[in-house]
Amino acid sequence: MRILTALLIMTLSFAGAASAKPPLREVAEIDNGLMAVAIADAIRKSCDAIDARLIRAYTELNRLKAVARDRGYTAEEVEAYVTSKSEKDRMKDKAEQFLQANGVPPNDIPALCRFGQSQIQSQSQIGQLLR
Repeated sequence: MRILTALLIMTLSFAGAASAKPPLREVAEIDNGLMAVAIADAIRKSCDAIDARLIRAYTELNRLKAVARDRGYTAEEVEAYVTSKSEKDRMKDKAEQFLQANGVPPNDIPALCRFGQSQIQSQSQIGQLLR
């Protein structure tokens, strides 16, 4: 009986470990998708000549939520991730690093707008959210 109990405990422990999910910030498709939406939002707010494709942006956000659900995350886990102040700060830093790596210095609105136009022309993930 002790052996059976020990095997049951080991099986349950292994099953729990196998179903452990990484933090959403470590799911590249979701984290990078949210960064693209955040950058597109910053561009549309900063550049008068560029508008957002809001329906496409909302569709993308819903797609990312569906990806999270498909990977076993609850609506509460997703909500906690997107509303967390520390995650928002981390995402802002990540977006700024991405922009700098793409030739957009911090607070350089003309460079940000040029970047936005180039993203639209190349139909990148960011550009598809803009017009």
